[in-house]
Amino acid sequence: MPNGTDVMFMLRPNGGWYIQGDDFATLIYENCEPVTEEEFETGFVDYLTWKAEQDSAKATQKAALLDRLGLSEDEAKLLIS
Repeated sequence: MPNGTDVMFMLRPNGGWYIQGDDFATLIYENCEPVTEEEFETGFVDYLTWKAEQDSAKATQKAALLDRLGLSEDEAKLLIS
């Protein structure tokens, strides 16, 4: 279950905001475009799909990099341990 911070990182990934808990009323904007309460509430529903897409993209990039280097994941782990 995402929290308010998770939702705001999805909606405004470059920051410029502060939040306390999951309460829209506690959002403080310092340097970004504000979100509407509707966007914020919808973000809780959309977050899990967005996160799965982000994780999948990261895994694809990782696999492509390992393939270019000619390394298995276990070999890469050995290099960084």
